[in-house]
Amino acid sequence: MAQVQRMSRLMLKTLRDDPADAETLSHKLLVRAGYVRRNSAGIWTWLPLGKKVLDNVSRVVREEMDAIGAQEVLLPALLPKEPYEASARWEEYGDLLFRLKDRKGAEYLLGPTHEEIFTLVVKDQAASYKDLPIMLYQIQTKYRDEARPRSGVLRGREFQMKDSYSFDTTDEGLAESYRLHREAYQKIFQRLGLDYRIVSAVSGAMGGSASEEFLAPAAAGEDTFVDCPSCSYAANTEAVTFALTPVTDQEHGPVEELDTPDTPTIETLAEHLGVPAAATLKNLLVKVDGEIVAVGVPGNREVDLGKLGEHLAPAVVELVTAEDFEGRPELVRGYVGPQGLEKVRYLADPRVAPGTAWITGANKPGTHARNVVAGRDFTVDEYLDVVVVEAGDPCPNCGAGLKLDRAIEIGHIFQLGRKYADTFQLDVLGQQGKPVRVTMGSYGIGVSRAVAALAEQSADEKGLCWSPEVAPADVHVVAAGKAAQTELALDVAEQLAARGVRVLVDDRAGVSPGVKFTDAELIGVPTIVVAGRRTAEGVVEIKDRRTGEREELPVAEAIARLTA
Repeated sequence: MAQVQRMSRLMLKTLRDDPADAETLSHKLLVRAGYVRRNSAGIWTWLPLGKKVLDNVSRVVREEMDAIGAQEVLLPALLPKEPYEASARWEEYGDLLFRLKDRKGAEYLLGPTHEEIFTLVVKDQAASYKDLPIMLYQIQTKYRDEARPRSGVLRGREFQMKDSYSFDTTDEGLAESYRLHREAYQKIFQRLGLDYRIVSAVSGAMGGSASEEFLAPAAAGEDTFVDCPSCSYAANTEAVTFALTPVTDQEHGPVEELDTPDTPTIETLAEHLGVPAAATLKNLLVKVDGEIVAVGVPGNREVDLGKLGEHLAPAVVELVTAEDFEGRPELVRGYVGPQGLEKVRYLADPRVAPGTAWITGANKPGTHARNVVAGRDFTVDEYLDVVVVEAGDPCPNCGAGLKLDRAIEIGHIFQLGRKYADTFQLDVLGQQGKPVRVTMGSYGIGVSRAVAALAEQSADEKGLCWSPEVAPADVHVVAAGKAAQTELALDVAEQLAARGVRVLVDDRAGVSPGVKFTDAELIGVPTIVVAGRRTAEGVVEIKDRRTGEREELPVAEAIARLTA
């Protein structure tokens, strides 16, 4: 028998107006419908209805993880500093880590992710190849000290996450564990009712090689991804590549210096010369672990500092300041060009291919140079995809123009390889009697974030609209107000519950029918049953929350319909 939740006894306070600080749809509706309440910046309380939805998402995740043979554990959230210091992530995570000391001065952190600790658990438990492969997971609270927590539970400082880890003795085994997780994630998001895309991604601070993100398209998304309308290609913008194609069929004249006073920017230079910005070469100076490095991109494009940082990680990348030009006369602010640039490493986007000619700085105040040819007049030390991706950029697969969309990251899977196994010397005795270094995968799902993503994708102008798998109840029974209607509503609720249907019944006294109907739409249970004007005839109304379709049926037929 399922549970009947009577709203007369439910801790629930709905709001008619949006919270003043709410910007995204999920933030507004989850607060208004009484699912969550803000505790402090980036920290949220899950109220009874919200906890039911959160638990339902966790249940689906848990069932699909168990189905691929993963085993659930629970690691501590309070973690010692030493493992993260050994992996260098104590420093790499920077201000995102919550750090603290105990009364004896020992340093700890609140876990943002658990690769290090899982590695140590398996190191302690697995001694032989016979103990592997193994997949472990947990659903647990994580912590990141976000500088600007926002969008409700979409970006908080404390959040629920499923993280799992695979341990294999071979790369082929890792590929199989990765495949199992990828397929499990597809089943999870399909069951949850999420519209999602699988896109190529970069590994970031997690490390490793192969990496894919699961993104839920939504206007509130903080991730931008590209989608090709002509083929199956999709990728996070940081993972988009551009082919390096040398130009060999064009002749260019010699370098020609141009008098260009007061043109320190691409905009002023292009206007002064009457040329498009795309004809110019932009040279951005950055510091990489304190060393000045120049980055060249076409003048009509911007450098994606996030991409640049990913390429150069774990080195720290930052913009130069006015002080960095002091004592460096060869670096003329606003007029830097790659030709003759000494003692400075030069990186460039593949669009600055060998054989391409540019207008760029002449390394003299108020002077630029024309016909500066890559490969002839300057050498690129390393090509990196570093421009901000734009709509219409060519698809790396088929060449068609790419589309840009916003999305919420709901999952991420990585083939970590042996990064953490090397750090902690995770070896097992192999079949040949010799130590074998273990290879790992890491796989995450934002459980609390999935709740917000579902709200973003499925809500309408009236409120939330949950899928059956995650809704706090299967049926919301509304008693229009009179005693007989309340009596019938409770009877219908009990009959449904006896047949295994989870029921939320609005039996509140002194609440108008209009408020009850509005709350039913706002709360978003998939099916609404109303005991209203035809109560005396034993007839109720069934309404589909998503489509709005209504039908009046005798109670017995309604019960049969809802339990079929």
